[in-house]
Amino acid sequence: MTEHEDRADIIAVLNLYAVALDSHAWHLFDRVFTDDVTADFGPASAEWKGVDDLTTAFELFHKTLDNHAHTMSGHVVHVDGDTAYSLTYGNWLLVRHDAEGGPTWLGTGWYDDLLVRTDRGWRIKHRISRLVAYTGNPDVPQPVGDQSPDHTGHVLRFARENEELRFFNAIQAS
Repeated sequence: MTEHEDRADIIAVLNLYAVALDSHAWHLFDRVFTDDVTADFGPASAEWKGVDDLTTAFELFHKTLDNHAHTMSGHVVHVDGDTAYSLTYGNWLLVRHDAEGGPTWLGTGWYDDLLVRTDRGWRIKHRISRLVAYTGNPDVPQPVGDQSPDHTGHVLRFARENEELRFFNAIQAS
């Protein structure tokens, strides 16, 4: 494959995540994540190891909502052989009609992903998700299991300056 084809395949995987999530097509997480994925979701204040644990946690949380829409955009991808790094912006609209104080919460943030080429195609092996800001009712996202919604905003510039982002570390090294 060419680097251009790899990037296109990786962006398709990143976008499939949102479609799988919003349609509750949980079986598609196998096409997005490696079996041994580590997923650090700051907005949920939780980390999961393994696609089965991640899928179960997401299914439990998202079924507490009446609706949700996740938008992935601004993908930048750096391919280095069978490893790739991506930084993607995300918007997360959560709707729970019976939430006191209003039915919607809209978060904006980013995903810093490490992907690997597998015999089934590109998959996310390690994901870090961080919230930048939100609007709406902070009581819409309700904790489930080990989740504890964290509405702390993170500044992308500071994460880059502190060398916390794999994507920037990868492009500086190349």
